[in-house]
Amino acid sequence: MAGHSAFKNIMHKKGRKDAARSKMFAKLAREITVAAKLGSPDPAMNPRLRLAVQAARAENMPKDNIDRAIKKAMGGDLETFETVRYEGYAPGGVAVIAEALTDNRNRTGGAVRAVFTKHGGNLGSTGSVSHMFTHVGEIAYKPDAGAADAVLEAAIEAGADDCASDEAGHLVTCPFDTLGTVAGALEGKLGEAESVKAVWKPNLSTSVDEEAASSIMKLIAALEDDDDVQNVFANFEVSEDVLKKLTAA
Repeated sequence: MAGHSAFKNIMHKKGRKDAARSKMFAKLAREITVAAKLGSPDPAMNPRLRLAVQAARAENMPKDNIDRAIKKAMGGDLETFETVRYEGYAPGGVAVIAEALTDNRNRTGGAVRAVFTKHGGNLGSTGSVSHMFTHVGEIAYKPDAGAADAVLEAAIEAGADDCASDEAGHLVTCPFDTLGTVAGALEGKLGEAESVKAVWKPNLSTSVDEEAASSIMKLIAALEDDDDVQNVFANFEVSEDVLKKLTAA
């Protein structure tokens, strides 16, 4: 099982869902505000803002929160944020990518480096691990969105590359630069998605044992707990037996 997906499930089962949701809303709001400031406040005229709003709606972020985040960009006193990608290695040689949106590169860089060091990893230079991933868009739908064949047909017509369906739902994959367009087309056919995300998808994964998996999960949790870090991706896998032990811990 893909390590980071397993990690998300474990953390939710451990009762962190509400706290994680509040932090997620804050990070979504920051992305909406920055996108609106850098371009038009109209999502129809601003692809980055349109994608940010789609992602927020997919996570059931209240409309008032979205509108407030857009209006904040019009205030004129917003800090200058920049997007920074950090790359490094976790225990077991696992590659990690952390995307941040920060108004202080030195502060965020120092905090990210400290997390890697504390949890047995090491921060590398930009480009040191990203070649092991492909930047793509992922749009998730619940099982009741439709039959597998119908969702696949809708995905193809929308311009997606692939759609994988199982009992958990449907996952549509598309090129990163067409994510907003594909998500919009699918929404017209299937309704609102469960999630709309730009992700770094591993080209190959590294299998790790229970000890390494535990350390990696702590590293990822610490990165995601940083207010400046928007997303974290890793290329590790754990066996079902290890997953059961970590879930029970």
